[in-house]
Amino acid sequence: MSLEELRYPIGRFQMPKSITKELLLSWMTDIECFPQRLRKEVVGLTDAQLDTPYRQDGWTVRQVVHHCADSHMNAFVRFKLPLTEDKPTIKPYVEARWAELPDSKMPIEPSLIIVDGLHQRWSVLLSNLSDKDLARTYIHPESGREVRLDITMAIYAWHCNHHLAHITRLKERGWGV
Repeated sequence: MSLEELRYPIGRFQMPKSITKELLLSWMTDIECFPQRLRKEVVGLTDAQLDTPYRQDGWTVRQVVHHCADSHMNAFVRFKLPLTEDKPTIKPYVEARWAELPDSKMPIEPSLIIVDGLHQRWSVLLSNLSDKDLARTYIHPESGREVRLDITMAIYAWHCNHHLAHITRLKERGWGV
């Protein structure tokens, strides 16, 4: 398996050519169901399995779980800011450094609880957004570009499936890196 396939097991994010109601519903479903899907894959894993990287020089399963909590907390804020402010500039963060902090080495249950609660709230928010809400934007300071909330939903639905595939593909390989 190539490094590209290990890094991007479902492929890199592809910007949709057009956004349909069906795509929006699919993305909402991916975000809503992610906590249960993640929990199903990681509960019962041993510490040795949790501390196995999904690829050489990649994050461990434990770090991926904690990263999902970190990333999705940031995503939730990225949704709420443009719903309450006009074109706010979001705060990026250095994901790789967050994944090295001491809390990324702890048991995964606290992060699973965060993902459970956060995704419940996020799902309620998403299911109540109008087309006008989904067209609201924030500024990403690294690119200086405006990012629409419907595209952000697509990105985070992909993100859920992307990291879930890191775990499932590792398990399919029999924990071989």
